[in-house]
Amino acid sequence: MRFHKYGAKRTEVDGIKFMSQSEANRYVELKRLQSAGVIQNLSLQPRFILQEGFLNVDTLDKERKIEYVADFMYTENNETIVEDVKGMKTADYKIKRKLFLFKYQNQYKHLET
Repeated sequence: MRFHKYGAKRTEVDGIKFMSQSEANRYVELKRLQSAGVIQNLSLQPRFILQEGFLNVDTLDKERKIEYVADFMYTENNETIVEDVKGMKTADYKIKRKLFLFKYQNQYKHLET
């Protein structure tokens, strides 16, 4: 069995594998809220392009796109919410969060739980 370097325990709910027990618990909670009609359009692992891939003219190498993958996205009170369940905020996450907010802050509300 492989262990996550931050101590998170991979968990499966409804045949869906989550990176942590906290993320799985939040999924169950969001499903209940959707069933109750409080939220709508729950989706998992929504992807957002932060920067398109491009050709580096100096080296002629293809630079890969930078993408942010959140944990959940849903609609509540006519507002689209992008949510991440974080136990540990890595440096990579902090940078991608800032880029996401810069590019998408007028379209989505971002939550961390």
